[in-house]
Amino acid sequence: MEGRMIAFRSGVQVCPLGQGTYQMGKRRGEEIRALRRGIDLGMTLIDTAEMYDTEDLVGEAVRDCRDKAFIVSKVLPGNASYEGTKRACERSLRRLGTDYIDLYLLHWIGPHPFAETVRAMVELQQEGKILHWGMSNLDVADMERILALPHGEDCAANQVLYNMRDRGVEYDLVPWSRQRQMPLMAYTPLGEGRLRDHETLVRIARRHDATPTQVMLAWVMRKPGLIAIPKAGSTAHVEENFRSLDISLTDEDLRDIDAAFPAPSHKIPLAGW
Repeated sequence: MEGRMIAFRSGVQVCPLGQGTYQMGKRRGEEIRALRRGIDLGMTLIDTAEMYDTEDLVGEAVRDCRDKAFIVSKVLPGNASYEGTKRACERSLRRLGTDYIDLYLLHWIGPHPFAETVRAMVELQQEGKILHWGMSNLDVADMERILALPHGEDCAANQVLYNMRDRGVEYDLVPWSRQRQMPLMAYTPLGEGRLRDHETLVRIARRHDATPTQVMLAWVMRKPGLIAIPKAGSTAHVEENFRSLDISLTDEDLRDIDAAFPAPSHKIPLAGW
């Protein structure tokens, strides 16, 4: 895995395969064991948000291994005023049971000016309450606005919808982010499971003695700077996901995927929130 690590501009590195927690909480004990198994395997990035109602679950999962985990959380847009961002972060810290968040994101565009949110995040970073800050669900034009703000060049990452069916970000946001050495986190990398039985993926999976899930994750991670954050609610699913790191898709595989799920030929509005 060493050669596949994703580096933030700060020098911090993470595995290109993280762990999502959206809609977790129904099988709490099993999900906590799954997150811990992922950390043991090196999948140390765990994605949560105040909206997900999983921060306390994540906090419990990392209680005995906080120094190994890279926690990502997010402020709701309605809370993202200057003061609101600071208060939201404090609430997240309490729920997580930690004194710092590794990466704190604005969840999507809301009613408050970017300048207020960024000013609060910069101060939270200076106070040591967050180590990095970034954005989620922002397209190129809005990311340019972020970078133009005071300290905006410190924006560490962006998180967007990306999977074989939702490829619009490839047209401009992926190359824009790579040019700026800004990791791009892909949520819903498995397309909510709707692509698992697609004949193309089944055929490619057979070539690699793998599963369609593993093929989809390997495809997302094929590009430098991309981090996939699938949810896995059991240790079996975590281990299945982990094995995707060993898959190298061939040119034939990629051609077949492009034929079934064409790459964008023009600008497509950012999908997601």
